[in-house]
Amino acid sequence: MKRVPAVAAALTVFVSTAPAFAQETQPAAEAPAITVTGSATIASDYRFRGVSQTNNEMAVQGGITLSHDSGLYLGTWASNLAGWGTFGGANMELDLIAGYKRALGDHAAIDVGVTWYVYPGGADKTDFAEPYAKLSGSAGPVSLLAGVAYAPKQQALGRWYDSGADAAAGVYNHPGAKDDNLYLWGDAAVALKGTPFTAKAHIGHSDGNPGLGPNATSVAPTGHYWDWSVGVDTSWKNLTLGVAYVGTDIRDRDAAYLQPSFSNGQDGTGAIARGTGLVSLTAAF
Repeated sequence: MKRVPAVAAALTVFVSTAPAFAQETQPAAEAPAITVTGSATIASDYRFRGVSQTNNEMAVQGGITLSHDSGLYLGTWASNLAGWGTFGGANMELDLIAGYKRALGDHAAIDVGVTWYVYPGGADKTDFAEPYAKLSGSAGPVSLLAGVAYAPKQQALGRWYDSGADAAAGVYNHPGAKDDNLYLWGDAAVALKGTPFTAKAHIGHSDGNPGLGPNATSVAPTGHYWDWSVGVDTSWKNLTLGVAYVGTDIRDRDAAYLQPSFSNGQDGTGAIARGTGLVSLTAAF
């Protein structure tokens, strides 16, 4: 009878320690092959390469990206538009993105892909594709990025009208015309030591059609111009507050031929290319 308590005690020890032993021998959980990230933003204006797309009014934006551990990714991003020019439909920009990103050592990466700009409900001829390549790197608190985006000849980039007046009157001077567009840019960011702020700067150069394309729109108003921005960001948990000044070297006089189709409220002021302050709040997930 003395053996019964001893056996029971031995079994108790075995049973109580077996789960711990099994847990210790299980392999570590592997990272998922596919990750999902996204963001939602409220901004005081939507500036595309320095030019307002919301007539200097607020924008609501959001995006989501699926990334594979091989470096391949798919994403989409959207924003409301003001409807200057005549995007038509939902007055919305929807970007469909596909690409591949690969690390180059510990502090650099290369990213290549293509963006398909779509305007849901509008004319199909305003949609266009733009391949891109980006090289990024960091050194201590400083992050740098250089990029190039080249959109080959497409109807959306062509010069269909000689002037904004012709566009407003519905007179096609060159229907079906095609053109291309080149955009070069550089970004820099640095964490300000001892503060919760990160300073950021951007400069870009557009080279494309100096006129109005289908529906009186243009990716590069005036054809050749510079855009830039400087600002600071601060983050708390998954929220980022950004304040910046955005500008271009497009003068109202240079853009006069675009009026009235490419201007603030289509009233001929050309203010959508003027410098402005920009405030944004982004939630990442």
